[in-house]
Amino acid sequence: MLAVYPPNRLSAQSREVLLATTTSTRDAGLLDSLLPVFQRQTGYRVKVIAVGSGQALAMGRRGDADVVLSHAPEAERVLVDSGYFVRRRLVMHNDFLVVGPPADPAGLRGMSDAVAAFRRLAERPVVFVSRGDQSGTHQREQALWKRARLSVPPFGGSYVESGQGMGATLQLADEKHGYTLTDRATYLAWRDKLQLVPLVEGDPLLYNVYHVLELNPKNAPRINVAGGRAFAEFLVSPGTQALIGAFDRARFGRSLFVPDADKPDSW
Repeated sequence: MLAVYPPNRLSAQSREVLLATTTSTRDAGLLDSLLPVFQRQTGYRVKVIAVGSGQALAMGRRGDADVVLSHAPEAERVLVDSGYFVRRRLVMHNDFLVVGPPADPAGLRGMSDAVAAFRRLAERPVVFVSRGDQSGTHQREQALWKRARLSVPPFGGSYVESGQGMGATLQLADEKHGYTLTDRATYLAWRDKLQLVPLVEGDPLLYNVYHVLELNPKNAPRINVAGGRAFAEFLVSPGTQALIGAFDRARFGRSLFVPDADKPDSW
């Protein structure tokens, strides 16, 4: 059971938890839904630093965050094995989509093979907008180019790196009538502001999984260990998992994030 800490029992410093997290959890609105609940239950305030997963993990490695929420499984495992994190727990998943202009000049519509779709993008004179920020989304994009046996940038068309979060990257792809790889939750949250449409989905390679990681205090002695642990426990608690599963379901007719804390973790 999640311990409840009355606000007056916590010092001003220990009452703040610094969360380094992927931009998708912010851009989709999930954190705005969850953080007030966490604060009411525990008395902690959460300061959110929303960056790419690569940057979030680097912050955790340096001890510049108290807890990390990430969707870059391969990079996470390396850092856990190296001792920078003491615990890594499955929280939820959704999936990635390739989205593009309704006219679909690359002819991707209806494809479910992500690697074949990326090869087709490489063959056509179209714009592809990459996050370019070593986020979990960018790392998955790079893995798909690699599986397609293509270098990055892979083609003579326009390959644009936004260097920004998922929402801003979607906006840039929309402005350029181009294609991009996005997580489904952020796309749905931004869909009404975009002309982009889903074109490629359903490939197991597009599975997108999120973990919460607790830092090793031996490597980061100044971190708020108790606060970071409390937030990790909160994310995997049954009540929060129910909130995650219900988030924006009424609006979109489906869960933007599927809760997974009680499931086996092969990632």
